[in-house]
Amino acid sequence: MKRDSNNHFPPGRRRSSLVLTLTFVLALSLPVPTRAAGEAPPLPQGFGAAGRPNVLFIAVDDLNHWVGHLGRNPQAKTPNIDRLAKMGVTFTHAYCAAPVCNPSRAALLSGRRPGVTGVYDNQNPFARVISADESLVMQFRNAGYETLGMGKLWHGGLGFPEQWSATGGGGRPRPGNRAPARLEDHSIGPIKFGIIDGDDDAVTDTAITDYGVAELARKHERPFFLTLGFHKPHMPWNVPRKYFELHPLAGIQLPPHRTNDLDDLPPAGVKMAGPTGDHARVLASGRWKEAVQAYLAAISYLDAQVGRVLDAFDRSPYSTNTIICFWGDHGWHLGEKSHWRKFALWEEATRAPFIWLVPGVTQPGGVCQRTVDFMSIYPTLCSLAGISVPKHVEGENIRSLLVNPSAPWDKPAITTFGQNNHAIRTERWRYIRYHDGGEELYDHGQDPYEWTNLAPRTAAFSPVLKELARWLPAVNKPPVRRTGAAGRDGDEQEPDP
Repeated sequence: MKRDSNNHFPPGRRRSSLVLTLTFVLALSLPVPTRAAGEAPPLPQGFGAAGRPNVLFIAVDDLNHWVGHLGRNPQAKTPNIDRLAKMGVTFTHAYCAAPVCNPSRAALLSGRRPGVTGVYDNQNPFARVISADESLVMQFRNAGYETLGMGKLWHGGLGFPEQWSATGGGGRPRPGNRAPARLEDHSIGPIKFGIIDGDDDAVTDTAITDYGVAELARKHERPFFLTLGFHKPHMPWNVPRKYFELHPLAGIQLPPHRTNDLDDLPPAGVKMAGPTGDHARVLASGRWKEAVQAYLAAISYLDAQVGRVLDAFDRSPYSTNTIICFWGDHGWHLGEKSHWRKFALWEEATRAPFIWLVPGVTQPGGVCQRTVDFMSIYPTLCSLAGISVPKHVEGENIRSLLVNPSAPWDKPAITTFGQNNHAIRTERWRYIRYHDGGEELYDHGQDPYEWTNLAPRTAAFSPVLKELARWLPAVNKPPVRRTGAAGRDGDEQEPDP
């Protein structure tokens, strides 16, 4: 693996690290001092290779809230993700900025929401409107961090090359020593899955784990920002047989659903559900439970990789001076609301796991029920590392919730899918407004599966609708276009034997 030659801090930064005696905990409790443009922030001693925390940044593709500790689906077997949740603070109501890979990641990593950039879907090229200098990773590199990554961070891979000190590969790693394996394809049309007769080495994400394990074992002279971008449980759900056997087909239960769930939706909501597409194919096949089994198996494979990373983390010299931020880029439907995949504004498509471990800040076993979205990652990580937050960043710093998961919080989560389609999620309510004015309102205190749309009952709920509507984004730029763009499904089918 080739590394660049920039292996140490500029002289001014080295001098700062020698003279400052503030501890990291104290640094976190103080405001970041004003600095001249371009001046490096001070480096408190006693934390990380040069006085700052390391960061282990774990991104997961297409992982919805089917993890054990969130309790949404009791069939999920995720002991390692649950183990991480017990190590720090887990957010039970965390939501994506967009329910699609490209705009979700572009928003999270640039700090700018989809309506501001015009990146709403996978065919909207983020690099046309977002620069490398705006990237979250670049803030850490500019602050002197060793930035390391492998797998999928931005849509299609690791994104801007200049963000990285060194990488282990992009979006489609190909380990050279992969064990021969045979695939039994059980796909239902475009819902792709199959059983691999082979071990974990037959799945490309295993190489990403290997990379992370190796970096955690290596001596680092500078603080590091280590990104592991896992693809699973993105389709195809092709994983070794042992993970399918963890979820015997005979015991599989379908997710809670209603056959008439679309009856009270506005036309735009029905169109977004697309009941005559994937869902109709799955119903016609009679194999809905097999698809659920395959998704659960892919999650269990991912969980095993997380376990290997956590074992390496625990063995490493960095376990007391490293922030872990674990997030899924959006949720996934498996027939709820007659819908499959993401590409929607309901709970299943927008909610995902969100876990933080911050030494000296979080306490083990923390559970936060406040409603947050992933736009919070950029400002919070910068703040925790003593790095100035760029002015363009829109998200909210959630450090107060990391310190005290029950702290007051009055901000909703905001999700956008397509121009002028938004969902506002508070602890009690989900409000959706579509581009044509169609509305949906769900009371999660009484209706956790969003089966009853209250928006048509305007007389009773008009004050709620009015209050939630004030959070709708005011900026809704036209979508960024490219010539010869592939369709959404074409962009989403990433090769993964």
